[in-house]
Amino acid sequence: MNWSVLGQTTGLLILSNVFMTVAWYAHLKELKGKPWIIAALISWGIALFEYLLQVPANRIGYTTLSLPQLKILQEVITLAVFVPFVLLYMKEPLKLDYLWAALCMVGAVYFIFRS
Repeated sequence: MNWSVLGQTTGLLILSNVFMTVAWYAHLKELKGKPWIIAALISWGIALFEYLLQVPANRIGYTTLSLPQLKILQEVITLAVFVPFVLLYMKEPLKLDYLWAALCMVGAVYFIFRS
């Protein structure tokens, strides 16, 4: 395992997922009174930054990680970014289901990275 590649990939995917989460969900709070087309155009603008980080992350990661490993890594990062977003930004209550989902992701990481 090339730890430098894993670190670069993980860092870029974390940043990418922050932009993705904001693009996908912040309009539900911030633009709820606006027409959906306005929300879509603003989300597209935000998503551009997500892609500018996600594409290099996947290209770097694919030099040493398999495609399934990249996907599971991305899903774990998505959950790690999404839960704080839901709690802190959207002000939704903490649910025990988040813990169960996280444990399922730990299992996915174990199975996809074991060799």
